[in-house]
Amino acid sequence: MMPLAVLDLIGPSPNSALTHPSSAQKRRTTTEKTTTCWTVGKKLDIHPRSIVNGTFPEIKEAMFSHMPSLQLLLLNSNSFTAIKDDAFSGLPHLEYLFIESNKMETTTKHAFRGLRDLTHLSLANNNLKALPRDLFNDLDSLIELDLRGNLFECDCRAKWLMGWLKNTNATVSDVFCDGPADMKGKRLNDLASLRSECISTDFVLHQSVGVESLSTDTFSYKNDVYVALAAPNAEGCMIMQWDHIEMNFRTYDNITGQSIVGCKSVLIDNQIFIIVAQLFGGSHIYKFDEDQNKFTKFQDIEVSKISKPNDIETFQIADEWFFAIADSSKAGLSTLYKWNGKGFYSVQTLHEWFRDTDAEFVNMDGKAYLILASRSQCPIIYQWNRGTQQFVQHFEIPNMEDVVAVKAFQMKDELFLAMTRYIGDSKVLQWTARRFTEVQALPSRGSMILQPFSFKDRHYLALGSDYTFSQIHLWDENKKVFEMFKEIYIQAPRSFTPVSTDRRNFIFSSSFKGNTQIFEHIIIDLSL
Repeated sequence: MMPLAVLDLIGPSPNSALTHPSSAQKRRTTTEKTTTCWTVGKKLDIHPRSIVNGTFPEIKEAMFSHMPSLQLLLLNSNSFTAIKDDAFSGLPHLEYLFIESNKMETTTKHAFRGLRDLTHLSLANNNLKALPRDLFNDLDSLIELDLRGNLFECDCRAKWLMGWLKNTNATVSDVFCDGPADMKGKRLNDLASLRSECISTDFVLHQSVGVESLSTDTFSYKNDVYVALAAPNAEGCMIMQWDHIEMNFRTYDNITGQSIVGCKSVLIDNQIFIIVAQLFGGSHIYKFDEDQNKFTKFQDIEVSKISKPNDIETFQIADEWFFAIADSSKAGLSTLYKWNGKGFYSVQTLHEWFRDTDAEFVNMDGKAYLILASRSQCPIIYQWNRGTQQFVQHFEIPNMEDVVAVKAFQMKDELFLAMTRYIGDSKVLQWTARRFTEVQALPSRGSMILQPFSFKDRHYLALGSDYTFSQIHLWDENKKVFEMFKEIYIQAPRSFTPVSTDRRNFIFSSSFKGNTQIFEHIIIDLSL
């Protein structure tokens, strides 16, 4: 049998979990004679080389590279607390590695890098609470692994190890959990999943656009993603396009106007239109011109009854396209417009003298409704009448005076409304038993928008504030409420618009007094 080169660094009381040369064996300090011993059930001829009572604080990079012929290495009952990356580089023949009864609580991710011939590894009886992700990736030849006698925390840090244990071909000792309390004493190998949520998210600033804006709207056209910003101080409706190469949003076109308060897109018969609402000079519809590669004026909107447009809502009922303009002037009329194949024309005026602030289209129980929010009364819900082809006042939402914005959203096929109040409590309502009931109240401090949006099965509410930090709330499925998730600073936020492209998710945050901010929604793996 081929001689086996051994380095033995054993302290006063070794206790190996795998069978290897023990302290009971007679040690020889000579390196010339061959000794026969038993290790992992095999009879081996070795040239023993011993270093007893090691007191080094850590195993450094390539610490044993001057002994490239080593095949068995014992590092037991020593005082080191750390193993650095590439600690065993330069040992191409190492097959047996015993690191037992030491004082280390973890090790670096690449501690065992390069040990492709290692067949037996023991990390038994240390103080290990967690192991870095993919620690064993380089151990292609591993046959046996011993992790007994450690204090593993079966939280997110152990998620990767749980998956590795289920897929490895190596024989692995039982790995018992020391914590959390409800996991104590359980075998990690037996767990179907970990209790802890090991995935979190965050919103990080991706880009700042140097214009103030009142609203943002997103649309897709011919495999590209665009965002329209209503920028009254810049006297334009800025059209931005996602750049697939630079991975940011760039200016694509600019529709000029006077005091633009809204830019709303609608795609009809593969034609993209932008409805531009202005405080002065009338409102207009622009259409994308393929030949000129820009938006050109398509139609002037009949606005004889519109004094102060505040919101544009586009929607489809059956095969018909509509948009509504909410008029916030006391003398104005909120108006409904319909597409006739050649343009939009007014088909209905809604209630007057109520200073409407927002319009929101929603389907409830298979029927079409339009909600009008107002500064002077509770929100009114109109139901679509198929016979008259008009909206008919249906009912109001009680105890919700002075609502500045209303947004509908769904979670698990359940319908909710986010009702924004500038001062007081903004509220979340749920549609149950043919009426809206309050689910949650969120204190508002100068809020003009409470915007719901969802990314990757996570449901958020963004609550803007003119006086302090804006807040992003995350839905807690167990508690059935939105809980505070993150604060972001935006000057006078007016809208939060979700935009998804290239498998990335963003939030456009319009600001009436500062730059428009683009935040990216990122996934954080807590098991890393």
